[in-house]
Amino acid sequence: MKFYFAPLEGVTGYIYRNAHAAFFNNADKYFTPFLSPNQHGRFSSKEINDILPEHNEKIVAIPQILTNNAQDFIRTAKQLKAYGYDEINLNLGCPSGTVVAKGKGSGFLANPEVLEVFLDQIFEEAVTKISIKTRIGKDIPEEFDRLMELFNKYPMEELIIHPRVQKDYYKNTPNMDAFKKGLEQSRHEICYNGDIFTTKDYEQFNHAFKDVEMMMLGRGLIANPGLIGHITEQRALDKEVLRAFHDKLYMDYQSVLSGDRNVLFKMKEVWFYMIHMFSDCEKYAKKIRKAQRFGEYEIAVSNLFKEQDIVKDAGLFSSKESV
Repeated sequence: MKFYFAPLEGVTGYIYRNAHAAFFNNADKYFTPFLSPNQHGRFSSKEINDILPEHNEKIVAIPQILTNNAQDFIRTAKQLKAYGYDEINLNLGCPSGTVVAKGKGSGFLANPEVLEVFLDQIFEEAVTKISIKTRIGKDIPEEFDRLMELFNKYPMEELIIHPRVQKDYYKNTPNMDAFKKGLEQSRHEICYNGDIFTTKDYEQFNHAFKDVEMMMLGRGLIANPGLIGHITEQRALDKEVLRAFHDKLYMDYQSVLSGDRNVLFKMKEVWFYMIHMFSDCEKYAKKIRKAQRFGEYEIAVSNLFKEQDIVKDAGLFSSKESV
């Protein structure tokens, strides 16, 4: 099985990706938070920092593009090619209301005829390999049959399927019947994405879909950065390794961001997920969330690591409260 790290806006930027690779080094690909081409045709400074080759030297980084404009995609692909990237991912999965309202992400799935014209153009002028991350539709799973017919037309690198419709956001459970049907219909390599939070989740999926050789992990891997190692080597997450990973992340954010508030905002985003690795996390989550200064934050984190154990094979939803 190949394991991919899903992009999450605000969390899995290059600082996070490099820290994760330094301590865990077991993701085959890291997908970047999406680039959204603008009318000026230029990357923002934040986007440039995230895709600079020197910021992604020891990992396989795959830039992701969010757009419904073919010329914007093609122009951005050429710019990324100049940076040395040979694969680009098209985001047809983002369920955000603001994104969908613009007909982008999973909102694009509601217009297969328009999507077909878009795909015709980007594949005709492709300068890199193109993979696609998709949901199974915008409103109902029955939309997926038409979408699979469409996807089968193009020579994509791989198709990453998150088997929910846009309206699900991340609620309900993945529609595994739709995923199975898509797997049977597709002429492409299929990567699965959705609700793999523990080794048990992985084993259940692997038992049901033995032929699937690629899996994208997102929220579950942020909650437990050592999840891939636990799956592949039955290696439990070591608390000292997790602390070292945290400390590198914390220090590296301080090197590029100014002020306690900005750094702590980034760390709190990570703790929103990672706090669930600890057995009795509620009061520590509150203290991390309320911390306004480095000193307050460092005391809260130090007490958490000192006083609480990591839950064996903890899942993302093992605690009722988050940061």
